[in-house]
Parts: sequence; structure tokens; C-alpha cells
Amino acid sequence: MQEQPYNKISITREEIVPTAKKMREDGVILAMIHGYLGEDGKPNISYEYQIGNGIESYTVEGEDVLPSIAGIYDLAAEWPERELNELIGVTFEGLDTSKRLFMPDSMLDGQGQILVTPMEELIRKTHTKKEESET
Repeated sequence: MQEQPYNKISITREEIVPTAKKMREDGVILAMIHGYLGEDGKPNISYEYQIGNGIESYTVEGEDVLPSIAGIYDLAAEWPERELNELIGVTFEGLDTSKRLFMPDSMLDGQGQILVTPMEELIRKTHTKKEESET
């Protein structure tokens, strides 16, 4: 099996939109947008573009607020941006987050609820709402 090339390139938040526009103009596929919290608790967001048979990963580290590229890559960018907003609290400027993607609207308000809301509290609230609906 042939190994696929993978290149990681660090960029700033100001380079996100110009990079996405250039990739789109060149017909490059946005494979995925990934995110995780680094050891410092700050988000690291990687924009994965398919270049030939490999991937180029353009990574922004430590930024809580980033520009959305949903206007450039449509749903290929919108869904992962909304997911990252819900799960780790990254704000994507210009992205409509008025409705939740995965979590019900009745969940606790706040960003990154999956990571910041203790599981016991989520379970308790789920059971309380279920009991209320049964009465």
C-alpha cells in the first residue's frame, strides 16, 4: 500500500480566508476541518486540503475566534465549523450558530458544552427533563 503524503503548515488566522479562496480557485477539495484543545487548553484548528493523492494541513493554533470559510466551501466548511463551535467553543465569524447542529436546543447555554459541562450534570438534567415530560 502506497503511503499518502501529509504536510502540516502553520498559518495565522489572517491567512485562513486567502488560503481557502486560493484552494477553491485552484479546484482543491476541502477534505475536513479538525480541531482539538492543546495542552494549554487553547484550540488548534486544522484545515485539511486534498492535494493530489496527499493532504496539506493548514493549522491555526491558540485562537478562539476564526473567520468562517463556509462562504467559500459551503457545507463542506459549515458543518465542521458548527461542530467545532458546539464541541470546543471556537467562534467562527460570520457563521450562523443560531441553531445547534447536534446538541438539543434545550441544553445548557454556553460554548463547548461537551467539554465544560460535567457528565453528572448532563445526566441529571436529562433525567429531570424526561421526568417532567412524563408527567
